[in-house]
Amino acid sequence: MLCSDLQEPEGPVCLPDGEIYVVEMAHARNCVSRIDVQGRRHLVGHPGGRPNGLAIDGEGNLWVAGGGGERLVWMRPDGTIIDTYGGPEGRPYLWPNDMVFGENGLLYMTDSGIDPDAFVDGQAIRADFRTCGYDGRVFEIDPRNGHVLRLLDSGLRFPNGIALDANGRLYVTETITGNIYRYDLASSATPERAMFGNVIDGSPDGFVGPDGMAFGDDGRLYCAVFGQGNVTVLDRDGSVADRIPTCGSRPTNIAFCEGPTGGAVVTASDAGCLEWLGLPCRGRPLYRPRLLAAAAQH
Repeated sequence: MLCSDLQEPEGPVCLPDGEIYVVEMAHARNCVSRIDVQGRRHLVGHPGGRPNGLAIDGEGNLWVAGGGGERLVWMRPDGTIIDTYGGPEGRPYLWPNDMVFGENGLLYMTDSGIDPDAFVDGQAIRADFRTCGYDGRVFEIDPRNGHVLRLLDSGLRFPNGIALDANGRLYVTETITGNIYRYDLASSATPERAMFGNVIDGSPDGFVGPDGMAFGDDGRLYCAVFGQGNVTVLDRDGSVADRIPTCGSRPTNIAFCEGPTGGAVVTASDAGCLEWLGLPCRGRPLYRPRLLAAAAQH
């Protein structure tokens, strides 16, 4: 275990020097934190609201999903907020959840489609989670100005984790069903939702489903399954290849380490910890576009 002084951690981002950013979703913190190589926690800043997802660009600035007013927040490593974005006019973001940068420099983000304050109280999830209304969406965003370029999908039941494979195809988890969908971003203006796989083991009674995920350089997809207490590994054909136990029953996300140690880190919201997993592969390299200079030119 790398760090146990966390409160409802999510969205780990690993740096080449071994340090790790996370968000802490608990109301007592609602912050971005940095974990140093000794496992000590340092406060970075407060983006407002209940931060959920995290990504980093090529200049080392942070992108936080779920800031104040359910916004997308652009933040410097010292906690200074560069800008915030609220989503499409007339249909703002409801619950910005997770995001990933594409090779094209664009940002892809899930919106779980429900007011988080009406869905979860601390770690208690509403009892009618299977049947309550969701307007889950997936967005393609120009990070230079925050404009939504495409609504890639809508009507999803709690879209959550998001990742890109080596061929530039986008993958999105749908927590309520356990499904993982794939989208060919180059196929059309509104790409078709294609079933890739499902990570739920059996027929659980409680809130169980896929959360954050990341691709290994072995082509497999590593998915943290909330409520199931494991990282489920899907092979290239979408079949379940492995289930790796985690320290908590509610793992929220996974990120591959970039330093010499390799492996991956997993955030567990119930255990309040950041756990290291030894894995047989490295992570697929993430895109990190340089944006401040690009934004200045527009």
